[in-house]
Amino acid sequence: MTVDRGLDVVDFHLHFRIGADQTVHACEEAAGMHPGGERERAVRAAGSAPYAREWRRAWGFPDPEPPAERWQDEADRWAEELRAARVRRAVFVTGGGNDAVADVVDRHPDLLLGFAHHDPYGPDAAAELDRAVTERGLRGLKLFAPLLRGPLDHTDLDPLWGTAQRLGVPVLIHIGHYGSAGGLSVGRHGGPDELARMARRFPELAVVVPHFGVQHVQELFFTAWGCPNVHIDTSGSNQWVRWMPYRLTLEDLFRRCYETIGPDRIVFGSDSSWFPRGYVTRYLDDQLRICHEMGMPEEHLRAIFAGNAERLLGLTADRKETR
Repeated sequence: MTVDRGLDVVDFHLHFRIGADQTVHACEEAAGMHPGGERERAVRAAGSAPYAREWRRAWGFPDPEPPAERWQDEADRWAEELRAARVRRAVFVTGGGNDAVADVVDRHPDLLLGFAHHDPYGPDAAAELDRAVTERGLRGLKLFAPLLRGPLDHTDLDPLWGTAQRLGVPVLIHIGHYGSAGGLSVGRHGGPDELARMARRFPELAVVVPHFGVQHVQELFFTAWGCPNVHIDTSGSNQWVRWMPYRLTLEDLFRRCYETIGPDRIVFGSDSSWFPRGYVTRYLDDQLRICHEMGMPEEHLRAIFAGNAERLLGLTADRKETR
């Protein structure tokens, strides 16, 4: 059943699966995520599988199936899914490389957007971001900080941050635990202190941190206090709260964000990524319910679930031009 939620939804955070994502795999290898090779990976995956099964059972999610053999079929399936869920625009923050995700976006340009997600320490990373945005139409940059080969605030990355700032595109930076059960709990680099120093050096660069910062939630709040260009994205099940040493709920996170940084720096995302689960309306509806129960006015709901994303993505100008 399709529910009329009474407001537009722009989802800032989804992932498009394209077979084996070599872009992300290369970053995992560079970060030393699998120090024991394939055997270590297999043993860890087997040990973590019960946690994943229990999580899916608790949420009523089916087991993931492989992506479609043709990416075009996967893209069309997503378009159908998003329209059925009444999501007006959706951002694939990863998708097998910059050109691959740009091709996905080009297939449904009225609905989909994409982010660059190449190695920031790779050769000509700043030039690649410029190309991805100006030639392929991507709208931002996504990084997994625990997978970086060096610090977020290293001067080698200044050309990349400067390019993003000049282009006016946001940078979505995942900090904290990466990969859910069996994932990388702490990376060599990419901590909240590095993010704070980088954000202060580039005050006009919109920095967005997903999943409320995971275990770094306290440091993220203080970073956002000191850096008005830092935003928080709400994406995912946020099951990580169960692993904190004190009681913490999704409602607690929303309330604390709302009371501190305010509604203009909170950005909705679902972290939808695989079929047959498809678009996770459960996450959207749970978050919207929490915001309603907090008594947020309509203008703040519109900001969190659409307006802030539109502003960060440059969609407000697009909408004005089409009127």
